[in-house]
Amino acid sequence: MDLTTAFLTLLFVMDPLGNIPVFLSALKHVSRRRQLYVIMRELVFALIVLLAFLYGGRFLLAWLGLTQEAIRIAGAIILFLIAIRMVFPIEGGIMGERLEGEPFFVPLAVPLVAGPSTMAILMLMTNSEGQRLMDWTIALLGAWGVSAAILLASAPLAKLLGNRGLIAVERLMGMVLVMLSVQLFLDGVKQSLT
Repeated sequence: MDLTTAFLTLLFVMDPLGNIPVFLSALKHVSRRRQLYVIMRELVFALIVLLAFLYGGRFLLAWLGLTQEAIRIAGAIILFLIAIRMVFPIEGGIMGERLEGEPFFVPLAVPLVAGPSTMAILMLMTNSEGQRLMDWTIALLGAWGVSAAILLASAPLAKLLGNRGLIAVERLMGMVLVMLSVQLFLDGVKQSLT
C-alpha cells in the first residue's frame, strides 16, 4: 500500500461527509459557537485514539496473540456492517440511540471518527509494514486533517448539499466501504490459506 492509497483508505473509512448529519444531529441543541469548539475537541480526542492505535496497535496484537489475518477479517466484517447500515439505514441512524446533552468522547470522537474499522486498518498497516510508520502517520494526519476541515464546515456543507445530497453522499461512501471491506476480507482469507 502506498501513501496515497493509505490516505484515501483512511479518509473513506473515517467518512467525514457521511458523518455530517450525525454531527449536526448530536449538536443541534448546542450553540453555533460552542459547536465548533465541541467538534474540534472531539476531533482531537479521535486523533489521540487513532495515534495510540497506530503506534501501539502491533504491541496490542502481539499481547493478545492475534494474527494479522484475524485483524484483517474482523476489520472487514465491522467495516462491512457499518457500510451496510450506511447504504440501508435503520431507524435512529448508523449509531443507534443518541445520548442526551453535549457529546463528550462518545459518539463523535469514538466510534464516528475513530471507529473500529479505522483502528483495525491502522493496526494492519503497522503490523504488515511497521518500518513505514512515518508514512502511515502522514496518511493518518492527512485524512484526519481533511475530515476535520469537512466536519468543522458541517453546517455550511449541509446547507450546500441539502438533505438529499447528504443522503446520496452517505450511500455512495457506503458502497465504497462495502468494496473496501470485501477486499480486506478476501486479503485476510487469502493470507490465512497461504
